[in-house]
Amino acid sequence: MTADAPLTRESFRRLHSINTPRTVTQLPDRVWTVEEWDRIRRGYRAQSMDEKWNIFVEGDVLFLHRSWTGHGIYEASFAPVTEGGRKITSAVVEADRQRYRSSGDEYDRLMLELVINAIVLGEPAADLRAALVELTARASGRSDLPSGVVEHSALGLRSGS
Repeated sequence: MTADAPLTRESFRRLHSINTPRTVTQLPDRVWTVEEWDRIRRGYRAQSMDEKWNIFVEGDVLFLHRSWTGHGIYEASFAPVTEGGRKITSAVVEADRQRYRSSGDEYDRLMLELVINAIVLGEPAADLRAALVELTARASGRSDLPSGVVEHSALGLRSGS
């Protein structure tokens, strides 16, 4: 497999489908360019213990799995938009609290966009990272949460960042 060859389901040792899918009712508004979609389609493989996501695409569906457990967490369907590029048109998240603890649709919308932008595309995504910290602080009722801890807990790191 070349460095640019897309990752597939078979690229990963163990993957588990989403056990209890729940529809994500708030979706990211972002339209990813044709070039970004090409990069997203190549997927992403965790390279170290500090990385949390393995990602691949089948057809128009992006699959996001936890790297340690192989559990499916998100599945997002993309469709082309008239102006060019692609947008998420539907998504599901794992609702089994033994596998994943979502904080609701606002959190899931944010995490979907953040994992795609920061992990797959390698963007700084500072605004999305700040929103994650704020949302987590609001949900926990704590204003003293260190941003680095919040980000690492949910997002992990990205190789080369």
